[in-house]
Amino acid sequence: MFLYLLKRLGMTFLVIILAMAFLASLVHFIPGDPVKTILGPRASASMSERVRAEMGLDDPIPKQVYDFITRALRGDLGRDFVSGLPVTQLLMNAIPHTIALALASLFLAVVLGIPIGVYSATQPNSWIDRLTGIFSVSLVTLPPYVSGLLLLLIFAVFLQVLPAVGTGDITQPLDYLRYLILPAFAMALTWIGYLARLVRATVLEVLNANYIRTAHAFGLDKKKINYKYALKNAIIPTIAILGISIGNIVGNAVFKKVIFTRPGLGLLIYNSILSRNYPIVRGGIAVAAVMFVAANLIADLSYRILDPRIKLGES
Repeated sequence: MFLYLLKRLGMTFLVIILAMAFLASLVHFIPGDPVKTILGPRASASMSERVRAEMGLDDPIPKQVYDFITRALRGDLGRDFVSGLPVTQLLMNAIPHTIALALASLFLAVVLGIPIGVYSATQPNSWIDRLTGIFSVSLVTLPPYVSGLLLLLIFAVFLQVLPAVGTGDITQPLDYLRYLILPAFAMALTWIGYLARLVRATVLEVLNANYIRTAHAFGLDKKKINYKYALKNAIIPTIAILGISIGNIVGNAVFKKVIFTRPGLGLLIYNSILSRNYPIVRGGIAVAAVMFVAANLIADLSYRILDPRIKLGES
């Protein structure tokens, strides 16, 4: 276990370093000049050169990559060109809202998608199975920005039971939760449908195994067989998908935070892209990459807990 963990941590560190190297050179591959964006088109050449030197854009690309990686490993992601504040400070103010939204979305997807998939698998080819199939596929094909707008119109505009925009007071949990419900559901809808279809397929396969037939022959409770024995073995592909879903959730968070005007990592990156404020862009994407890699690492390590038969090297 220790050797496998050490290997996985080494691979995780390598992926993060490669991602940071790409982000450090990103400014040279995207259109637009950040110096002209900051100073405006009428800035003098001497002023542009001075700002470019302060930003380190006149250094060779390998040196820029090395400087960014070494500073990032110390927690220094540069400074915002507009406000002059450290990028780390801006990200730390935005990350709690992003983590809260991601965890709430994952929670809703798991507690709703997995039971729907299991129940559908235990009623194969019934009208319930067909109805849940149509419902799940509809959710999977629903674009994230459309789901956000629909929920906003229904619950905030027509019914007026939930707030439309903002985050509420984070020191007041109930108030913060009211503002979290709509964007969390909007992000979770696609994953509810996807998990329901995935769990249905894997549970159907497991239910045909010999040990499940043996459990039925011994007269064990049907719910215990479905949710304790079958689901535990069928959940492993779902755990892998949940690890990958972090990247998708962070990406969709941009749409949700723009629609619901909710501060967070996605909205911060979006606004920084529009203003060509590349220190925030590369710092925010670096944090998102670390979150994605960490989620996949946790998913890999959880395989051993769920199914001891899986060899660590193979997982």
